[in-house]
Amino acid sequence: MSAVIDDVGHGRAQALPLLEFGDGARIVAWHEGRAVRVVEFLGDVATVVAALPDGRDAINLCADRYAFLVAFCAVACKGQTNLLPPSRTKQAIDEVMASYPRSYALGDVPLEREPLGFVRLPMLGLGPSVDEVPAIDAAQVVVIGFTSGSTGQPRPNPKTWASFHASNRQNVHALSNTLDMAPGEVGHVVATVPPQHMYGIELSILLPLLGPFAVHSARPLFPADVAAALADVPAPRVLVTTPVHLGALLRDPASLPAIAAITSATAPLSQALCIDAESRYGAPVLELFGSTETCVIAQRRTAREADWLLHADVTLRPQPDGTLVDAPHFCAPVTLPDVVELLPGHRFRLCGRHADLVEIAGKRASLADLTRRVLALDGVEDAVVLQLDEPDCGGVRRIAALVVAPDRTVASLLDELRGAIDPAFLPRPLRKVEALPRNETGKLPRSALLAALRQC
Repeated sequence: MSAVIDDVGHGRAQALPLLEFGDGARIVAWHEGRAVRVVEFLGDVATVVAALPDGRDAINLCADRYAFLVAFCAVACKGQTNLLPPSRTKQAIDEVMASYPRSYALGDVPLEREPLGFVRLPMLGLGPSVDEVPAIDAAQVVVIGFTSGSTGQPRPNPKTWASFHASNRQNVHALSNTLDMAPGEVGHVVATVPPQHMYGIELSILLPLLGPFAVHSARPLFPADVAAALADVPAPRVLVTTPVHLGALLRDPASLPAIAAITSATAPLSQALCIDAESRYGAPVLELFGSTETCVIAQRRTAREADWLLHADVTLRPQPDGTLVDAPHFCAPVTLPDVVELLPGHRFRLCGRHADLVEIAGKRASLADLTRRVLALDGVEDAVVLQLDEPDCGGVRRIAALVVAPDRTVASLLDELRGAIDPAFLPRPLRKVEALPRNETGKLPRSALLAALRQC
């Protein structure tokens, strides 16, 4: 196999290979019950490149993970950008298409309401094998990811191939060290997160391109589906998941095939949940810290440590409104709302979020801490506490809560909370709901929370 890499100028690569690890016989994916080798995968990429329209960018809506992987690579090889809306709802797709007028939607299955100019992915696995690895201009924007909207309106975040490449090689290094794989061994990834999410694309799409990993094409949601997907692939197995999905697995009595490692992101992972998972599955749980703006920048083994280890070359600088994050592969430094304490050994302690702190009547509290106190009440299965946008008649922006507690009354919950939190932060209103409006990765978009409060 061969790849094209041109070194010019100041010794920086002007083109980087699409796929970096292993020979043509390496397994890169598991699709429809069979192993897909590198040469077959490159053949599928070439087939899709030939089928794409010229000069436009693609909203990658592929549901099958292998189809997404092929489409992602084909769009990049075509010199185009993968647009990843914060969700696959019609409204989210329409908003992205309106912002990028020359874009088209690309998918692997017919949609109930197809966007104008929808392009159907050709059948995969039918073309000839390809030996040569294509190269992508290092400066090309291969992805524009959008924030989830959990703290406001989704914002676009462009990623060049050079920055994506450098960032995700750190993920390859971290996971390879966790697995302690022998030379030539391949880790097999099963992911519960959608590939359109930045965590999903990093840990289930970029891993098989840049390291000794292969990915299962499904996105299992229920415990039985996760067990079936894990059984489809050989050891060592890696489960890429979220706290919500991991909690559901632990509540289910069914056993899982042997897992070598678990990764978690998108929301804070409690140490208790992490300890339970490691005890039950006999696998280290690696919690990853990052954002759509920065990608993954740090990790920790939450069952054993509270502090985070930064990826190499990433630096943090506390700011009045959060923390400035920088790295050589960033186009520009990024300010995150997280408040951190810098520690020796390239580590830091996460102290909360600037936007998480609320002040009422001269008193301060953390929304995350208030949420934890609500979750600690007997009978509460899920909950979130937030501050309302509009002030009341006294000019105070009140605290509200949505709670899943089938066997509790609102009055009894409030009575118990009065002994747990300061009266200034007692949720008014506190609404019971059947389920919180979580998106595909378990996050809670603020717009959905406010809409749920209005409907109660």
